[in-house]
Amino acid sequence: MKYTQQKKAILLLADGTYFEGKSIGREGTAFGEICFNTGTTGYQEIFTDPSYFGQLMLTTNAHIGNYGVNENENQSSSIKIAGLICKNFSFNYSRKNAQDTLQHFFESQNIVAISDIDTRAVVKYIRNKGAMNAIISTVTDINTLKKKLETVPDMKGLELASKVSTKTPYFYGEKTAPYKIAALDLGIKQNILNNLADRGCYIKVFPYNTTFEEMQSFNPDGYFLSNGPGDPNPLKEAQQLAKEIINRDLPLFGICLGHQVIALAKGISTYKMHNGHRGINHPVKNMVTGKGEITSQNHGFVVDRAEVEKHAELEITHIHLNDDTLAGMRLKNKNCFSVQFHPEACPGPHDTTYLFDQFIEIIKENK
Repeated sequence: MKYTQQKKAILLLADGTYFEGKSIGREGTAFGEICFNTGTTGYQEIFTDPSYFGQLMLTTNAHIGNYGVNENENQSSSIKIAGLICKNFSFNYSRKNAQDTLQHFFESQNIVAISDIDTRAVVKYIRNKGAMNAIISTVTDINTLKKKLETVPDMKGLELASKVSTKTPYFYGEKTAPYKIAALDLGIKQNILNNLADRGCYIKVFPYNTTFEEMQSFNPDGYFLSNGPGDPNPLKEAQQLAKEIINRDLPLFGICLGHQVIALAKGISTYKMHNGHRGINHPVKNMVTGKGEITSQNHGFVVDRAEVEKHAELEITHIHLNDDTLAGMRLKNKNCFSVQFHPEACPGPHDTTYLFDQFIEIIKENK
């Protein structure tokens, strides 16, 4: 498709503010909560991250698509964002090992995307007003779009893990590996599985609503609660699972949504942030070592730090240096710890991969 063939498209926010742009490929309409990611690379990993399910992705980097796509960089089996909003979209790519254009990747999965949007203006606007629902469309009648947008559910209270979780259990890694891990799939990323497998783990991945008894039947050496989309509060079954694992003092590691589920299992509240953290260069302080760490983050909800500080059984291990929100915690007398960021996403690039090693060490001590 030539640049001159792009149709007019609209980005409409829930408060009635709208921006005009151009369609990329597929005509149609997409809706969800609008969020922005500040990463300068890694767009394919972002688009296929299950944690972004139900969200319109606004990329702050000025150029998207310029290095094409490679299937090895997918974090799940398909594109998970609801739609894309960007400034400059490249219909060609220059990377030698790219396998296809981003445009074809989007069209093959019927994803609506628009370009030529003043992304700086949109980011400044939603940073001030906060995260909100939005709609992108090649339909340019504002009144029609407003009526459609009114039917879109709010992210607060929305359970989305069931939309991206596996329907049936599956295995990953070498069966002869020394450690067995039972992983709860709330929207698990491929590179999490890779990191565990690289450390000698044979993983059985279970659906989001799996009971402790079902997981225990695998006779695992450790348990893992994954990242995922939506509000953690509706995930009552996952919270009950976490309670059972903690009460039995079994090795447990949680990332992002899994971290929030562990907090809720201990009676700690979570809340929806004004905008959330989404990017690959978020600074975090490790409160145990005193060192600064560069982290990749993607979350719109966060665990209440003040409640953790008052909880006798919990210790804060990581703090986000931009806003002092909680970024990691552990149970003082249990084999359980969790982080709000993504150590598998290679920020830094290896600042936080030690967390997987820490999980393995806990397993060794309890095996």
